[in-house]
Amino acid sequence: MSFPQRLVEGYGNFLSGRLIEEQSRYRELAEKGQSPEIMVIGCCDSRVSPEVVFDAHPGELFVVRNVANLVPPYTPDGAQRAVSAALEFAVQALKVKHIVVLGHAQCGGIRAFAEDSAPLSPGDFIGHWMALIAPAAKTVGPRGERPMADYLTQLEQASLVKTLDNLMTFPCVRILAERKKLELHAAYFGVATGKLSVLNPETDTFEPVAQNYHDRVFGEPRF
Repeated sequence: MSFPQRLVEGYGNFLSGRLIEEQSRYRELAEKGQSPEIMVIGCCDSRVSPEVVFDAHPGELFVVRNVANLVPPYTPDGAQRAVSAALEFAVQALKVKHIVVLGHAQCGGIRAFAEDSAPLSPGDFIGHWMALIAPAAKTVGPRGERPMADYLTQLEQASLVKTLDNLMTFPCVRILAERKKLELHAAYFGVATGKLSVLNPETDTFEPVAQNYHDRVFGEPRF
C-alpha cells in the first residue's frame, strides 16, 4: 500500500510555495514555540477546515476537531479525554485569549442524531458521542411540521450554544471568562454559501459577520 499520491503532490506544492513564503515564520515557531491567541474547536468534516475558513498562517490557531465540534462537560474521572486535554493545554499552557466553537451547515453528526440513524458499528461510537447534544435538542423541541433543513439548522446552532455552556463547566475556563481574560464565541459556517455567522450573546441569535466582504465577492443578496 502506497502513501496517497494526492498528499505527495500537495506536499510538493507546499515545499515550492507556502514553505518558501513563510519559512522564516516556521523557523521562528520551531525555535520559540507556538503562542496562538485563538483556539478553534471545529468539526472533523473535510469541508470545514478552520485554517482555510479563517485564512490562518502557521502558529495562529490552536485547533481541535471532532465529530460535530462538541465539548463534553467537565468530568475529572481519570478517563482519557482528548477534547478536555486539548482544552486544558490551550487555556493553561498556551493561555489563549479566545475559544471559538465553529459549527457548520449540513453536519453529518447532527443529522445522524436527528434521524436516529442505525449504528455504523457494534461500538456505536457516533451514537454515544452525539448523545451530548440531547440537551440542545430539548431546547429546539420536536421537529413537527418544520422542514428537515430548517430543523437541522436550528439543531446545529442550538448545539453550539450548549457547547459554550459545557465549556463554562471547566473551572479554568469559567474563572478566566469571569475575569474577562478569556472570551468564548460560537460561529456557524454555511458550506454552500460561505457565509459566517457569530452568536450575539445579547440577542441569542447568529448574526452574519464580514457581510460586506461576502457581498463584494458574490454580489448583494437578492430578495
